[in-house]
Amino acid sequence: MQLHDVHQGIHKRKKRKRVGRGIGSGHGKTSSKGHKGHSSRQGFKQSALFEGGQMPLARRVPKRGFFNGAFKKDFAIVNISSLDACYEAGAVIDETALRARGLVKGRHDDGIKILGDGELTKAFTVHAAKFSESAAAKITGAGGRVVVVQ
Repeated sequence: MQLHDVHQGIHKRKKRKRVGRGIGSGHGKTSSKGHKGHSSRQGFKQSALFEGGQMPLARRVPKRGFFNGAFKKDFAIVNISSLDACYEAGAVIDETALRARGLVKGRHDDGIKILGDGELTKAFTVHAAKFSESAAAKITGAGGRVVVVQ
């Protein structure tokens, strides 16, 4: 081997294989697709899950359980530490106030749930769909009010 042979045949941009361009190319006539069948047709795409006609894995394994996702509740989560940081004492906090401050974003069909993470030093009146036990205890303990809305 000579030094100039090391990079022989290695090119920066590889040319694409042009099939169906005559018998001399070695890929003429059927363009390396065999004879007939769906894989020889134009626009054919094989599914990534296809296993050659064997029963697919998703159908071989037994099915078990049930997920009732259509009835799943969707609450926006807000901690009392963020309420303490964003609002003045005596404020009335509801969904519109939380959205105005950017604490709740997006669509939450079932309302807001207040969680008790952090400390509360001010008294608030908080309107929400749900409260955790610790959040309700901390809000009332600081002299505030908890109002459950539907």
